[in-house]
Amino acid sequence: MEKPSASAEKVLKLRKRVKKRKPSFARFESWRYTRLKKSWRKPRGLDNKMRRKIKGWPRTVEVGYRGPKIARGLHPSGYKEVLVHNVEELKGINPKTQAAKIAHTVGKRKRARIIVEAKKRKITILNFKEPKEAIEEEKELAEETEKKEAPKEEKVKEPTEGTETEKEKPKPERKRKRRSKEKQ
Repeated sequence: MEKPSASAEKVLKLRKRVKKRKPSFARFESWRYTRLKKSWRKPRGLDNKMRRKIKGWPRTVEVGYRGPKIARGLHPSGYKEVLVHNVEELKGINPKTQAAKIAHTVGKRKRARIIVEAKKRKITILNFKEPKEAIEEEKELAEETEKKEAPKEEKVKEPTEGTETEKEKPKPERKRKRRSKEKQ
């Protein structure tokens, strides 16, 4: 469970800095039509302004915006992700450079075995929270829900002697005009 080397940290910082300068590439005229999603599509029209790279139009995807070669595929923690489905797949992981990510299809029992084996081998698991952290998060969520429920209770006013509440007032019945079927 060692931290990545200094060079890996430098590369991650460089990737972060490059990503800040990278524009958010949007599909052509997705800002104009709601039916078009923002997800990138290459502009292909003959007269398309984005394809022709005309001044004032959004940037298009180019190879120059790519991140550093060493940092590609790395997790923000600096480890290379390895997807794990069972305990046997942990044997091929190098704990210094790689970290395990348990597949979402793995059940509770097998997940527990993988976690125990990973701790023995000192392998970092990326999608596993320590039990203490999980319990604290559950408490915070419970507190937030209590806070949300408390204002709702305050809004309900108790009726005074002289006034009636909305629930006690009978609602006037509305009569609908019926159309006759025999209109010809």
